[in-house]
Amino acid sequence: MSPRPSLSSSSTNLTDSQSISSPPPSTSSSPSSSSPDMWNYLWVPFLVALSKELTSVKAESTILLPTESSPSCPAPDPKLNYRPVIGIVSHPGDGASGRLNNATNASYIAASYVKFVESAGARVIPLIYNEPRDVLYKKLDMVNGVLFTGGWAKSGLYFEVIEAIFKKVLKKNDAGDHFPLLAICLGFELLTMIISKDNNILEQFSATDQASTLQFMKNISIEGSVFQRFPPDLLRKLSTDCLVMQNHHYGISPERFQENMNLCSFFKILTTSVDEGNKVFCVTVRI
Repeated sequence: MSPRPSLSSSSTNLTDSQSISSPPPSTSSSPSSSSPDMWNYLWVPFLVALSKELTSVKAESTILLPTESSPSCPAPDPKLNYRPVIGIVSHPGDGASGRLNNATNASYIAASYVKFVESAGARVIPLIYNEPRDVLYKKLDMVNGVLFTGGWAKSGLYFEVIEAIFKKVLKKNDAGDHFPLLAICLGFELLTMIISKDNNILEQFSATDQASTLQFMKNISIEGSVFQRFPPDLLRKLSTDCLVMQNHHYGISPERFQENMNLCSFFKILTTSVDEGNKVFCVTVRI
């Protein structure tokens, strides 16, 4: 019995049979006789290329140039101030433990607060805490809002000035002038002391240079708060990921907050967090 042919040999056999059945090429045909067939093959890729070029030109013609009419942004709301001026109250000291200026009347504003305000499109006017009151109050009439910064001073002239500015802010809002106040860290602590009428209301917490989450209170509206324009995804991540930086030695727990009628009737708690000892403290409040 003869051995079974391999795949390669069968392929060879198939080629051989085709060559045998095909007639040999005519030696009398000239090269010019195959020219029409060659041009037919060349026309096909040429027409395809031309079609692609025309399609590309048509697509590009739909792109709107700056001089052409195109969808525009909504017109600015005349009721809104897109370039507000915010007054930031300076804090005693030089911000560098006296290395830059150890004068007793020195004060500073950390650049981070200025950049924070400017990043939102606002401009900044420094409210020097120990300048003459008439100058300070004149500046207050030139700004559209105030920011109280972080720090350490909880008594003396600084406390008195913060309280005086806070009363001015209340008076402006009561008169119908929308005049926001943002109090951060020490600023929040001072407002807690002023509104509660208790200078010893603050509690100690261990939240120094701590990354944490924010827990939103149930059934609380964030409309009109600092969280109003946060995307939903970011709001969810705030409660699950440690995106917030805490740096506090003092604060107030929700329990003590609710026990003080002056506080709980003035503010509503928006968010809380926990310190390194798992103690809960208020992070954000609003009127």
